[in-house]
Amino acid sequence: MARWTLFPYPHRYQYDSAGLAAQWLNLHRGDAEPLPSDAPVLAAWVLFHNGHFQQAMEAGLAAGTFAGITVANLSTIIHARYLEKRERTRQELFLEVAERAQIQIQSQPDNPNAWYCHGYALQHYSQGISVAKALAQGVGNKVKHSLERAIALAPAHADARMVLGVFHAEVIDKVGPLIGGMTYGAKKDVALRLFQETLQLQPESALARTEYADALIMLEGSARMAEATALYEQAARSTPLDAAQYLATEMAQTELATEEYGDWVAMASKS
Repeated sequence: MARWTLFPYPHRYQYDSAGLAAQWLNLHRGDAEPLPSDAPVLAAWVLFHNGHFQQAMEAGLAAGTFAGITVANLSTIIHARYLEKRERTRQELFLEVAERAQIQIQSQPDNPNAWYCHGYALQHYSQGISVAKALAQGVGNKVKHSLERAIALAPAHADARMVLGVFHAEVIDKVGPLIGGMTYGAKKDVALRLFQETLQLQPESALARTEYADALIMLEGSARMAEATALYEQAARSTPLDAAQYLATEMAQTELATEEYGDWVAMASKS
């Protein structure tokens, strides 16, 4: 296996098992994953939160449990989303996650994070091949079903709500509200409600804010640009508790600094 791109700040987070257990509820407010009792799985999570994503993936798989697969899948998702530069490799990684999650679902149909990882991975795979193409291939219905199932199994699952909100917004953006609603069940009011619920459940999430901001722009354009910009600014000022959160915060900071975003803000101020 090729070496993954390393987290650029390897010494920023130094959790051990005890420290991770003490912060577990704060770190997993978004995915509602329970604190593992299995020592190898907890050790894999330590690697994940410290930013050693490839080692976390490998340790999760080596644990030989379904809980270990969850660590492996989330490690792969974070690496593919933020650190992997090669588009083809990124898409391959998302498909690997979807395949592993499908195996989990078959054996553990009541595991919310198996459904969540399945939907999350396919959602980002869809973005890579184009949302419209993915919808034509039937991927969109799988995304929606998996994320809705995750929420049904874990009503406090903030991250599943967030990704489902992205699904609704992107479908409407690509095919319009009429076709999106009739064919895929995508609705603007549902998208906005899902993001609002996400922030109620996980108010400190930088990623939830940036995803909400992007959805506002997709759904309502420059009329909501001021609100979207405020959400990005809040995300950029957030205090990340682990490597994954740090990457989300850094992404918000980078986006705010781009010329394209500045042009959007300028256009919104004149409208």
